[in-house]
Amino acid sequence: MKRVDPVWEVSSGLTAYPAALARMQGIAAGIRAGSESERIWLVEHPPLYTAGTSADPIELIDPERFPVFNTGRGGRYTYHGPGQRVAYVMLDLAARGRDVRRFVAALEGWLIDTLADFGTNGRIIPGKVGVWVDTVAGPAKIAAIGVRVQRWVSFHGLSLNVTPDLNDFNGIIPCGLSEPVTSLAALGHGATLADADEALARHLPALLARLVASCR
Repeated sequence: MKRVDPVWEVSSGLTAYPAALARMQGIAAGIRAGSESERIWLVEHPPLYTAGTSADPIELIDPERFPVFNTGRGGRYTYHGPGQRVAYVMLDLAARGRDVRRFVAALEGWLIDTLADFGTNGRIIPGKVGVWVDTVAGPAKIAAIGVRVQRWVSFHGLSLNVTPDLNDFNGIIPCGLSEPVTSLAALGHGATLADADEALARHLPALLARLVASCR
């Protein structure tokens, strides 16, 4: 049977984080029950910090700066805000290989392919989560990944820095790492969120193909 592609959804405006989390959980439950389709949901959040399951309170430098939300995803503290594209990836991994490491690697590849469309060479640094680029000052993180897989359905996902205010990251130690963060804008690219969305959509088939390959 031919697999139906995930629903592709882009929300306009700023999506409140608690509403997004509740909706993700509902969709994931529906996928498990067979009442919901798989979904890639692209959102933009107001400024906020989220804490993953490995978050260390000492890494929350300025807890009063923005609202802080505890989440069930993996990882530590991260920032979401205007100018950053967040992609929530809700897939049935039971039908796509049952391999969480392969899934995370596929997300990394998706981001690297997307960045290449803007002439940016993204890469992975062994032992460090996310996607990185090389700058004159050294490696800088341009995208974060934090997922949760529950009964083989994924939710949460990734964030790509397109045009965010990078100063907003200063209230945390992002993902517990000392290296700086960057964005497409800081690298000199005039990309918009819509441009990033088009690139992500263009490379979605390759992401799905990487997961299908794990079933063979």
